Amino acid sequence: MPRIPLAVRKEIEIAEGVADLEGMFASDVVYIRFNVREDWSGAPAVYFNVMLSDEAAKNRLIEVAKLVEARLDERLDFESLGLYPYPHYRTQTEQAKLRDKEWA
Repeated sequence: MPRIPLAVRKEIEIAEGVADLEGMFASDVVYIRFNVREDWSGAPAVYFNVMLSDEAAKNRLIEVAKLVEARLDERLDFESLGLYPYPHYRTQTEQAKLRDKEWA
């Protein structure tokens, strides 16, 4: 049986958790992308780009952000993954103006 490298296993686990969350918050969250890399201090981290619907950002931004972060913490054991989470939020309208490739 082939062994899956640790980094790939982490990304698979994170992708599964993200897919669950996207389904949970389908009316508020357009998508969640992530990238595993070092943070500013060189520590292993996972950066989440959470694309919110304009409606969610306008009327429920703090509530939705808190729920997304709480569910990420519940679904993914960041400590055992050895990663520090960094969630970032943007609306569809913001992305349309910025056209940031990292968020595409």
